[in-house]
Amino acid sequence: MNKIILIINREYVSRVKKKSFLLVTFLVPMLFIGMYAAIFFLTKQSYEDTHAIVHIIDEEGSVSEQLKNNKNITYSLSNTDLQEQIKNLKNGAKNTNLLIIPADFYTARKIELLSSGKPNIGTQNEVRSQLREIIRNEQYRKMGLNVDSIRHIDDNIQIAAKEITETGDAKDSHTEVAMGIAMGLCFLIYLSLVLFGTQVMRGVIEEKANRIVEVVISSVKPFQLMMGKIIGIGMVGITQFILWIFLSLILITILSTALFDNKEVAREAMGRNMTELPGEQATTANADFDWVAALDSVNFTELTICFFVFFLGGYLLYSALFAAVGSAVDSETEAGQFTMPITMPLLIPYVLSFGVLVNDPHGSIATWLSMIPFTSPVAMLVRIPFGVPTWQIVLSAALLVGGFIVTTWFAARIYRVGILMYGKKASLKELLKWFSYKK
Repeated sequence: MNKIILIINREYVSRVKKKSFLLVTFLVPMLFIGMYAAIFFLTKQSYEDTHAIVHIIDEEGSVSEQLKNNKNITYSLSNTDLQEQIKNLKNGAKNTNLLIIPADFYTARKIELLSSGKPNIGTQNEVRSQLREIIRNEQYRKMGLNVDSIRHIDDNIQIAAKEITETGDAKDSHTEVAMGIAMGLCFLIYLSLVLFGTQVMRGVIEEKANRIVEVVISSVKPFQLMMGKIIGIGMVGITQFILWIFLSLILITILSTALFDNKEVAREAMGRNMTELPGEQATTANADFDWVAALDSVNFTELTICFFVFFLGGYLLYSALFAAVGSAVDSETEAGQFTMPITMPLLIPYVLSFGVLVNDPHGSIATWLSMIPFTSPVAMLVRIPFGVPTWQIVLSAALLVGGFIVTTWFAARIYRVGILMYGKKASLKELLKWFSYKK
């Protein structure tokens, strides 16, 4: 046990002291926060730069009067002939367009939008949206309907989604927040398991290639070396996670305070203008959503504990396999044929999480995936924000620990032989042969 502790200490201290560790630890949060700030800045700049000027040739006669200017587009009725207008368009400023409305607009429902380059998609959508409204209003008039009365029809409805707890009480269910957290955890756990598992494999390959392991193995057993390396690098990962969370919270707080003063930019950056509801419904729908209550409905204590439990369990399980692969090959190039089968069980629930798991978190597929040790680190963390019975979480964690023990025993039998093998390409048949060797 003392030897394992010494190896853990050596792996942890040597990696934490590296400049690359400090660089990645501090740069990753700044990189993501910088990207977060860049989205707001570039979105604001984009909306300023893409304001379109649309000159109109209205052969129908009444349509141009109904087109309205807004922050994205400015309409201007043209009195020059078509050829002269096209000539001016070629020499015109950026985002200048020519809208030709034919005389049979209401029947043919076709228009032409000319531009010196490819017309901006946003400009096309804006013109299309306003013209559709004009056609719709014209049809209302023909049917004898009052357009103003129709516009003031309020069809907004609020759904008070509630879930029944184990005690029989009803509490607000904020599915949108649960989905957002689930997708974030899914991405984080998948990335972290692959990232830190690969670090274990690289460490083994590096020591094997430099023949350092021949010296080390004379003092400790292969199993002790493997476990010390896995736990040591795992502690590095936990340290990095804690620092990332702490630094991210500080930077997000500072940045959000500065950026969200401009609410219009924030709304545009979040894409609300892409799916805006008609009239006042957009404002009402978003104003009615209580973010404080939504976040209060999430059990962050349970979420944090479960994250670290399933991160550790998944990391230990997959790192044992990555260590076995690292011991069986002489370079990272050779390791490619073995890493794909290892990561596939993680990739399956990751892909399914975007549809199956979040849409039916309590279904049979989601439940079984959250119980299988190789898929549970991702699947269970996707399900937890939606509320999972405690017995399922405990059973899943227990099966994960059991899976780790079996996987470690399997990997150790390959590791003890492969760690001293040089110059021989490993195959699946060869790995099974090493596994069957007696001590």
